[in-house]
Amino acid sequence: MAAVTAALLELEDAHARLAGAPVLDGADLSVRPGEVVALCGPNGAGKSSAIRAGLGLLPLSRGAARLGGDEVRRLSERARGARAAYLPQERSIAWNLPAVEVAALGAPFLAGAAALDRARAALDEVGIGHLADRGVGEMSGGERARVLLARALVVDAPLLIADEPIAGLDPDAQLLVLERLRARADAGGGVLVSLHDLTLAARYADRLVVMSRGRVAADGPPTEALSPAVLRSAFNLDGVWLEALDGPLLAARRLHQG
Repeated sequence: MAAVTAALLELEDAHARLAGAPVLDGADLSVRPGEVVALCGPNGAGKSSAIRAGLGLLPLSRGAARLGGDEVRRLSERARGARAAYLPQERSIAWNLPAVEVAALGAPFLAGAAALDRARAALDEVGIGHLADRGVGEMSGGERARVLLARALVVDAPLLIADEPIAGLDPDAQLLVLERLRARADAGGGVLVSLHDLTLAARYADRLVVMSRGRVAADGPPTEALSPAVLRSAFNLDGVWLEALDGPLLAARRLHQG
């Protein structure tokens, strides 16, 4: 019997509250090497809370959060950074620094020259190596998003976590970002990414974890996790999966107005 690959991230019966309100209510989640796990659900379902709990940024009132098999709350900040790279929703960059310097911030424990070399390689990976010396304040929103993705890639951690990385990007940039995340998993890393586009989630992820009201409503292969029943209960959609040129395509309509 083949050995089960150890999880890079685990949430087990995770409960958490923000401002007195529950945001996680017994959530279970895992990410293993070689897979892309897409975290889906409506706004307020608990996706970002699950990500923050897994990184140790949101304390749990009950349950466990582990990175690389160890309780995240027992790990130092440096140990967490070595195990998981994080691309948050927030894309603001306060200073008009060259893109290569912003990307190099993802490797704070490397010496200057080594960090810059790795940052240039990461910018090449996301298709904007030619903009390495341009100030981020002179870039478009999509270009800045790629710079921040490069900053996460610089870390070269076993796990990459991206919270809504394609929000607001044009279609070409969306596909490039998801291709880079897929490539990271195909090279043996683990990826956890929260997405609102269910069709793209189904095309690029190995598993979908659907969240609803702080709980996991479904976890499995994409079109199985996004069954008609889950589409109705979690997303208020009446949908069917179609075969398209590049993978499954969701055709859906809203069930209830309001």
